Amino acid sequence: MSNVLLVGTHWGDEGKGKIVDVLSESVSGCVRFQGGHNAGHTLVIDDVKTILHLIPSGILRDEVKSIIGNGVVISLEALNKELDDLISKKIKIDNKLFISESCHVILPTHIALDIAREKSLGKSSIGTTGRGIGPTYEDKVARRGIRLIDFFNHQNLKKKLEKSMEYHNFILTKYYKEESISVDDTLNTLMPIFNKIKKFICDVIPLILELNNQSNIIFEGAQGAMLDVDHGTYPYVTSSNTTLSGMISGTGIGVDKVNYSLGITKAYTTRVGHGPFPSELDNELGLNIAKWGGEVGATTGRARRCGWLDLKILEKSIELNRIDGIALTKLDVLDNLESIKICTSYGAINYDTFEVDDLEYIELEGWQSSTVGITNMADLPKKAIEYIKTIEELSKRPIVMISTGPSRNQIISVKNIFS
Repeated sequence: MSNVLLVGTHWGDEGKGKIVDVLSESVSGCVRFQGGHNAGHTLVIDDVKTILHLIPSGILRDEVKSIIGNGVVISLEALNKELDDLISKKIKIDNKLFISESCHVILPTHIALDIAREKSLGKSSIGTTGRGIGPTYEDKVARRGIRLIDFFNHQNLKKKLEKSMEYHNFILTKYYKEESISVDDTLNTLMPIFNKIKKFICDVIPLILELNNQSNIIFEGAQGAMLDVDHGTYPYVTSSNTTLSGMISGTGIGVDKVNYSLGITKAYTTRVGHGPFPSELDNELGLNIAKWGGEVGATTGRARRCGWLDLKILEKSIELNRIDGIALTKLDVLDNLESIKICTSYGAINYDTFEVDDLEYIELEGWQSSTVGITNMADLPKKAIEYIKTIEELSKRPIVMISTGPSRNQIISVKNIFS
């Protein structure tokens, strides 16, 4: 059996959802290990677009079990909405979706705290999605969090909510001068949703181990390596570990269960929100790439900043995640360009101004012809192949998959990573 870790190599939005969907044809399980509904995976199958935030991308295949690991923080309202959307599209859910009983739950006070904090920071804000992800992880670490398993005992749940929300409301009212939020209203909102989804909740570790003995598994992260709270561009990061280490803590499965680590790398680089971005194209070209690539966040609708492929970050991601091979996405977005650059090196980053010293690039000729929908490497334009080979040479890693469009079948499979 072969288990594959999929991780975004930069700041997220690399197209992990599509790659998971393509690879899930060869697996029995797909496991999400961290993050919350601040992530978004867009999948296009038979011209039907599906956007997933919490549920693993494998849910679109009937034979794949989709598992949400303990490292994920759950918005019950967002999960309910996502389930309703899948059901409306006649996608089977029962006996396919499994959610860890240890997942922490996002409360309305978490969301209020997130929004109030960003508002108070003004121009110094981190640029969070305002969905309560950070405050929920804070409560998890502070040991006052509410987990899904707590919802099975209504009496104890209310006591725990009163204790946690008393603390939240104190900060909201006394520090941020915002309104408090009712415990009873919170219970009345969340309990009906919990009762709807409780059949999916269980201890998922035995299931993952069982699947591991039967077939292949995909471990799917959210965001990208440079948003890792420990290894990313801190403080402009998410609140969880988006790298290989996050898979271990977010599932309870040992690193020995990972046979292959696949880095998902966009043919250029994007970033949502604030933070340093050395290779950013803060000009008309950057805006054009965003337009051609449809670079709008699936979760927030925010425009993504665009720039050249950052090799220095790619190299760091390879080390952090023990990456064996690369899936290169959105190659077709660069079809119109006369020349294409790769950022190979730079010096120190100023985290106050985001200025960077000693930027170095290499420049290659563009191919200026369509690669959309090509499924065979030999059919790519010569200059596109040269671009791919250059990335391989610089990163010292093979490119094993190439996405040439948003649809499931617009893919070049160079190597079967399960063999």
